[in-house]
Amino acid sequence: MSIFDFYSKKHRWKWVLFTIFVAIVSTSVWYTNSIVSKIARDEKKNITLWADAINRRAELVNYTEQFFLRIQQEERRRVELLAEATKRAVNAETNEELTFYSNIMQNNKTIPVVQTDRNHKILGVRNVDFNVDSVTYLRGDLLEEFNVYEPVKVDAGGTINYLYYKESKVYSELRSYLDELIRDFFSETVINSASVPVIITDSSMSRVIAHGNIPYSLTSDSVYMSEMIMDMRSQNTPIELELEHSTNYILYKDSLILTQLQIYPIIQLGIIALFIFISYLIFSTSRRSEQNQVWAGMAKETAHQLGTPLSSIMAWSELLRLKGEDEVAAELDKDVHRLETIAQRFSKIGSEPTLKQEDIIAAVDNAILYLRGRSSKKVQYHIHLPKDRKIFIPLNIPLFEWVIENLCKNAIDAMEGAGDISINLEETEDQVMIDISDTGKGISKASFKSIFNPGVTSKSRGWGLGLTLARRIINEYHKGKIFVKSSAIDKGTTFRIILKK
Repeated sequence: MSIFDFYSKKHRWKWVLFTIFVAIVSTSVWYTNSIVSKIARDEKKNITLWADAINRRAELVNYTEQFFLRIQQEERRRVELLAEATKRAVNAETNEELTFYSNIMQNNKTIPVVQTDRNHKILGVRNVDFNVDSVTYLRGDLLEEFNVYEPVKVDAGGTINYLYYKESKVYSELRSYLDELIRDFFSETVINSASVPVIITDSSMSRVIAHGNIPYSLTSDSVYMSEMIMDMRSQNTPIELELEHSTNYILYKDSLILTQLQIYPIIQLGIIALFIFISYLIFSTSRRSEQNQVWAGMAKETAHQLGTPLSSIMAWSELLRLKGEDEVAAELDKDVHRLETIAQRFSKIGSEPTLKQEDIIAAVDNAILYLRGRSSKKVQYHIHLPKDRKIFIPLNIPLFEWVIENLCKNAIDAMEGAGDISINLEETEDQVMIDISDTGKGISKASFKSIFNPGVTSKSRGWGLGLTLARRIINEYHKGKIFVKSSAIDKGTTFRIILKK
């Protein structure tokens, strides 16, 4: 099995596992959401039942209020009738008429009535609860008690008298019952078992009369309460209530439990996503740390293993020079220098390299100069670099040259030893871009990212580490980017390197 098949299958397995994971999470969320939806429906049903009950209670209160208003009007008419009977009794011409009007006055068994003259001297009483013998004038608290309603004027044969009256005892008891009913209604509305936030307002829906299931600390905030009223009006139709000859409104919204149930699936998804994200970060960090340790160990061991034969070759070079074989010794010295460079690169890979302000144009020139001397004449290099200037950026020369060499050697292999390699350098205000193009076999678009994975190679004897090292040097050590800019089968490939200034 080729390394390409391995990464291809690995990629497919990732998608398979991701699909299974999404299916498990989706099923879990769907099941949880179905339960939450059922609870939410039950909660909504409770709120609807509560609202219906409040509507019915409001209708009952409205009806009772209208009923008491009719009783009040009826008592007023009875007093007016009593006043008319009194006036006619004074002017009665026959005994029958006098008896008739007297019967009307005597039939008043419930309404407390006091007849006075202009000076409030009491002339007669009916159904009162004060001592008639000791009270001769209607004054002070007694006058205030009987002056709630406007007195009825009685013209008795040119003499003006007044009938003062107040609510009957039966009416007062019923009124007390109604007031208690309204108080209970308010209490049960604002403090409800459905945990519904409620506000009772005046007719303009601006002044709050009562409220319930709203945090007490927020009720003093007029802006918050205004926004709450608007929110309630948008959610549910206000319930109209007629009390004390004025219109009031009951406004309410979904309970806190229902609101929480509605956002629960979103919170659940958020927690799952956060857990996955944190787990992925921990796993990636752990894997990267492990890879770094493996890279460092291999690089240091390679540098160490190269050190021993290098020392031996240098000794043999000196021995040849002593024997007069200067030409052979010089060639050996070149190879020794090259091996020393390789050992230095591996040593730097095994530890955090130091970046210095270096001229990138000179670094590219040096790398190409070395490659030209070791490439076939069938390979043509086309270098497009700014002339007569230097561009300094944070750079580690040995490692950067290694990247250029790896890319160019891969290009030569892709062109099978014959073709053109172009190197273009562009500069912007904050970065430098280097494009390395060849006229080789090209790379399929599906492999643009996988070719940087360890072990991926198209060569029968390759290790598949060159581009992996290049990515590590550029991305991790120089904090830049390296990627396949473009490629076409049998036409060539362009790699781009981006480095920060």
